[in-house]
Amino acid sequence: MPQFAANLSMLFTEVEFLDRFAAAARAGFTGVEYLFPYDYPAETLKARLEENGLTQVLFNLPAGDWAAGERGIACHPDRVEEFRDGVERAIEFATALSCAQVNCLAGIKPQGASDEVARQPLVENLRFAAGKLEAAGVRLLAEPINTRDIPGFFLNCTEQALALFDEVGSDNLKLQYDIYHMQIMEGDLAPTIERHLGRIAHVQIADTPGRHEPGSGEIYYPFLFAHLDRLGYRGWVSAEYWPAAGTEAGLGWLREADNRTGST
Repeated sequence: MPQFAANLSMLFTEVEFLDRFAAAARAGFTGVEYLFPYDYPAETLKARLEENGLTQVLFNLPAGDWAAGERGIACHPDRVEEFRDGVERAIEFATALSCAQVNCLAGIKPQGASDEVARQPLVENLRFAAGKLEAAGVRLLAEPINTRDIPGFFLNCTEQALALFDEVGSDNLKLQYDIYHMQIMEGDLAPTIERHLGRIAHVQIADTPGRHEPGSGEIYYPFLFAHLDRLGYRGWVSAEYWPAAGTEAGLGWLREADNRTGST
């Protein structure tokens, strides 16, 4: 079975953020991710990781004013300097936390902007970030997101993202494949993963409808976990879902996966 990580922005919200590291470790996760680390000193986060034997798997580049509804600024032509400053800040945290990869949220297309107007700064920003991060020993990811949850988000489908990556032209830019988003946007999950496995560096999971835990909806995750194993996927699989009735109550899928491999 894959290595499983918990997204602490969505799981274990029954306790304060810094206490979620211990809760995730007790539940059997060996890695964690979350949206952003920037509200906490890196030393504080590093201590929580070390105390609980956890790997920092992922976090996002600064993505604008999240509370105001912004979901990334990489496709905004008037915010290139802000984006580049954010890359430097992310490198500082990734280095301190021994985090091997960070994700870039492309953002919602600016009001009234054409696809080309938004695409140009996105390509340039991804190229800049990929180079800076590579020099720091950190991989850059980007992900397509469904238009139901985030209307207007610039990247929506696998092939669109990979065509963009080809234009960027960096081997340090890989796909973050979110099964929940891609089930909504395109389906055909197993063949898509197989076809593009070499370009997928991180997988995220949730079921649909509802974005709850695996087993709560239409996606048959036991097959997909075994499929990832058959394909030889060696990256992390992160649980990025809203628990339907509390985090602990919804972890049956993780226990089942552990049981299949004889884990305890």
